[in-house]
Amino acid sequence: MNRADLETEILAWMNEASWQPDPARFEHLSLALYRLQFDACEPYARFCLSMNRPPQDVTRSEEIPAVPTGAFKEFDLRGFAPDATVLTFRTSGTSVERRGQLHLDSLVLYEASLMSSLRKTFLTNLVGRQVVMRFLAPPPEEAEDSSLTYMFETLRRSEGNTASGFDLHDGRLDLDSLSRAVAQARASKAPIVIAGTSFAFVHFLDAVTAAGVGHSPWQLPKGSRVMETGGFKGRSREVPREVLRADIADCFGIAESSVVNQYGMTELGSQFYDSTLLDPGGPRRKLTPPWTRVRFVDPDSGRDVDQGEVGMIVIHDLANTGSVATLQTADLGRAILDAEGHPIGFDVQGRGSGAEARGCSIAADVMLEATRSESAK
Repeated sequence: MNRADLETEILAWMNEASWQPDPARFEHLSLALYRLQFDACEPYARFCLSMNRPPQDVTRSEEIPAVPTGAFKEFDLRGFAPDATVLTFRTSGTSVERRGQLHLDSLVLYEASLMSSLRKTFLTNLVGRQVVMRFLAPPPEEAEDSSLTYMFETLRRSEGNTASGFDLHDGRLDLDSLSRAVAQARASKAPIVIAGTSFAFVHFLDAVTAAGVGHSPWQLPKGSRVMETGGFKGRSREVPREVLRADIADCFGIAESSVVNQYGMTELGSQFYDSTLLDPGGPRRKLTPPWTRVRFVDPDSGRDVDQGEVGMIVIHDLANTGSVATLQTADLGRAILDAEGHPIGFDVQGRGSGAEARGCSIAADVMLEATRSESAK
């Protein structure tokens, strides 16, 4: 199967209304994608061979080698010619730090995965209503390589109305523009969507407290919702995720179930959202699109832990066709199980200590060998 045919099948899956798991379909597509990426990306192929995992010996998706996300800081992990690149997303960092990069030669799967998940788990009954959306993040012209800003801009173009926009400019939160949007939503009694990074919400809450006007002006109309994403460490203070969620809900006058956290990363083509708008009566957990698979492994052995136990998060993402589809993150997590012991989502427990760095070091050594070998030809 060539890449075009594979992407056609994956895109068709993303465009289906139902999110029914289909293990056989996932296995077929993930193994086909592994064969393509092994052939297309020399550093990744060398890494896989170092683990004795050539495609002909890999019969299950669990056997596909997972590249540590830190390797994206060291190598251009792409399966196409550099001049075919249409957009590169970079992880956050200072000008002197190496930043992880995801190179894309097409945005079709990325946007399809993004909007399918947003419509299914976050917008829910707001799909097609073209509501006001305000984003506590820099606009595209200030953050051309930010996957988060690209996500927000795609959401705005697809589902927002003309009053939607960004409220973080030149590193400063524009409370006036956000306040006007909230006031207009209150006057029209129309739902509003507010989304931003966790640290932006920390600064927003601090600014509201400093203004001394209370929460009344910020109470949102019925049906409104908030998405916060990223870590839980603000630049002004550190806030546990449960406290941040409660503070956001209190300030905006909405239920905590209407405050949804997103889990994603620059190196991935798909994202994961809290379940509370789709399943308000169930446990809060991240929902998994059917074209992804999330596993939890022992950081030393690389073997899957028992169901419900904590392990390093490994993500298989079929949206990553032009890069590497199987990644080992630096995060710990565990599966959330139903009454019968079946996984229904997952929870992120925080950062792992040292294991991802060790894995990245090993990956870097192997891939550097590949680079040297390629240069010597």
